[in-house]
Parts: sequence; structure tokens; C-alpha cells
Amino acid sequence: MPKKMHIGYDLSWTHLEGRWSIPGSWSHKVFPDIGMYKEMALLAERGLLDFIFFGDGSGIPSTWKGTRDDAVKWAVGWPRQDMSPYIAIMSEITKHIGFGLTYSSTFMHPFYVARLLNSLDHVTNGRIAFNVIASSRQADAANYGFDELMEHSRRYDRMEEFMDVCKALWNSVEPDALIWDRDTGIAADPAKVHAVDHKGEYFSVAGPLSCVPSPQIEPVIVQAGASPRGIRASAHFVDHVFAASPGLAKQIQHRKALDDALLAEGRDPSKVGILWDVVLLVEENSTEAKRRKEQLLSVIPEEAIGAFTSHQYGYDLSNLPDSFTIHEINQDIIDRNASPVGFMNMTSHLDPDKTITRAEFYDELRQHSLSHKDMIAGSAQEVADYMEEVFVEPGERGGFMIAHPPKSPRDLLNVIDYLVPELQRRGRFRTAYTGKNLRENLGDD
Repeated sequence: MPKKMHIGYDLSWTHLEGRWSIPGSWSHKVFPDIGMYKEMALLAERGLLDFIFFGDGSGIPSTWKGTRDDAVKWAVGWPRQDMSPYIAIMSEITKHIGFGLTYSSTFMHPFYVARLLNSLDHVTNGRIAFNVIASSRQADAANYGFDELMEHSRRYDRMEEFMDVCKALWNSVEPDALIWDRDTGIAADPAKVHAVDHKGEYFSVAGPLSCVPSPQIEPVIVQAGASPRGIRASAHFVDHVFAASPGLAKQIQHRKALDDALLAEGRDPSKVGILWDVVLLVEENSTEAKRRKEQLLSVIPEEAIGAFTSHQYGYDLSNLPDSFTIHEINQDIIDRNASPVGFMNMTSHLDPDKTITRAEFYDELRQHSLSHKDMIAGSAQEVADYMEEVFVEPGERGGFMIAHPPKSPRDLLNVIDYLVPELQRRGRFRTAYTGKNLRENLGDD
């Protein structure tokens, strides 16, 4: 019997970078209308998807030209709400779909995050996933009192300690500690409530967590580090990994690097899946899908693309010289402790030592910011062929995160009504939810 893939759906950017204005997207609504999110949660559950996901950023992009004006004008990376109350509302009208939420270990405190996620896991009856990130954006850092970005490796050192504290807190009250005995009036057994007493390089936390253990005890933990240091951090604590889709050969290499890192941590690689980030356009036929793909190139102007990509890499791309090499720019990004991995992923198909002009590079930025070159556009059969190959070759562990849909809810409807039935016909996707919480559904293949 074929192994089944898991599918998450990324709603982080549905209203940003011009998507809100495309016909078929946000009709008669504007962000942050809760009605749109309720509609998409119900649709995702009808399609039996594993979870819907919300990335986050707390700063308005201001790296481009040293100003936030273009980001504000073109809705680049802003506005963005804290989606935790939205998730609470969406969970009330659904029963099975999971919810992924993002917080930064670089800026946040583990006690606050552990307590919040415990509460959300209760509210949703065990359907929360936590995407922990190491932040590399200047605008975000400034909002938390950081004058400069933390060095790349230290961000992951802090992340590992952050997660060690969170996990200790989630397990500091044993599942059967609460008694609630009306006859004796005893609420809980003190012997089953434990201090954490953590004193580390970045955090000092006494504990225990002042909460009732949640349905999953720990939320499902996901993380997207792609550098060698990021992969090592993933192996330390994740349940599943988010990863880019830079081509099958590199995806196989990523899976191998993660497996090696998991073994070094004494963990079983078969228990940790990779959810490959993929941008899909599914239509009734290939011609319509490809027409829509080309349409996207005219969605946002150059200054919006510059604001988007400069924010992502922590580097002002408006200051590029008339000509340069990718290696030169990447070294400058490294020296600024920004985001070299993201930049290198974007330019991986280019010769790092070949001179490129500013105009040529801006064309690359347009293609990348719209995921144009890597977008999988076609009929349900064509898209399913791609997904099967990428799922099978690295070892059939995990699945996909469908990212950055151009039109919402139209593209989610197309996934549910065209793609999901095709995957089900191939035996590659569930026909019913079988777990009682998100962790069990993600473990069901």
C-alpha cells in the first residue's frame, strides 16, 4: 500500500505583495476580516488537510532604501496580526484541521510562549503546531530593543536553549497531577508538579508551568533551518521540518543531512518528516495554469519587490552597484549577520563568480519574489506527478507545505476539488481523519 503524504496550507501571505488585488482573491473582504479565515479553515478541513499555517513578522520592512514607505504603500510584509486569537475562533467551527503558529526564539521568552501554546492546545483540543524561528530581519529586531542582529550561530544556540526550556515547562506538570476531588477538596498532587530551575546562557526560568497539561502535552514542533547549523538545531527538537524545494537532488541531500543529524542526536530519522515548501497553481488544464503563472509577473512593481527581498535577506538591495558577483554580495550579507542561506537559495542557479548586472539581478528578484521559476503550475494530474516524485525519492517521510497561494480562497478550492481527489485516487492522501489530535494525524501514513 502506498505511503500517504501530509499537506499543510500556508495562509501567511494571502493578503500581501499584491495577492489581495488579484481577481478571485479576498472578494468583498479586506484583511484582517475573520470571516475570510473562517471560510478557509472550513474549506481546508473539507479537503482533509493536516493543518493551516501562519508565519509571522513583527516589523514593517524598512531595509530597502532605509525606509518603510514602499512596504507600506504596496502591502509588503505588512499589515500582520498575531494569529493566535484567530486560531481560537477558527477552532470553534472545525474539529480536525490543525493550526501552525510562529514565534521567534530570538526575541520571545520561553515561559510566555510555552504558556500561550499550552492554552491554545486546550482551546483547539490538541491541534496546535509551533513553528519556532531564528529571526534575521532588522525591522523585527528593532521592535524588541535589538540594535543589531544576533550572530547566525548564536541565534540557533538561543533557539536550542529556548526549546529545551519550553519542553521542560510543558512536562513540568505530570498528565495525572490534577485530581479535582470534590470530596476531599484536593485539586492536585504536589509530588507531580515539578520545578524547572533552568539557568542557562540566555534564560533563567524557575517553573513549573502554571497550567494544566494540554491534550498533546507538547504542540507539534516544526522548524525551517536549512544551513548546517539550522539542520543541527532541527535535529535537536523538531517533530517535522519545513524545507525549501530547490530541486530533487538538493532535497535528497537535505534529507540525508537531516537524517545524519538526527542519528547524532540519538533520534530515529523515520519519525521526523520533511514538509517541502512548494508553490502550486492547480487548474482544470495545463493551459489555464500556465496563463495564470505568467499573469503573476505583473502583480507588483519593482520597488515592492525590492522592499520584499531586502527585508527577507536583511540587506538593502537598492545599493547594489551596476555590476557585481553573487559571491561578493553574499559575503557582505554574512558580514552583516543577515540571512545568507536565503540569499544563496535564491541565487543557487547562478554562477557565484560570474559578473551580473543590476538590471539582470532585479529580473531574478522579480522571478524569485513571485516564486515564478519554482512554481508548479498544471492540471491536477501534472501537479500530483510532481508531488509523488518529490515525496518518494527522499524516502516517503513527510509531505508538503503549499505556500503563498496567489488567490485566496480560489487556489485553496482548486487544491481541494482538483488535487486532493487525484492524490486520493493514487492512494497518496487520506480519505478521512483518523487521529484524535494533530500529532496523531501527522503520524498517520
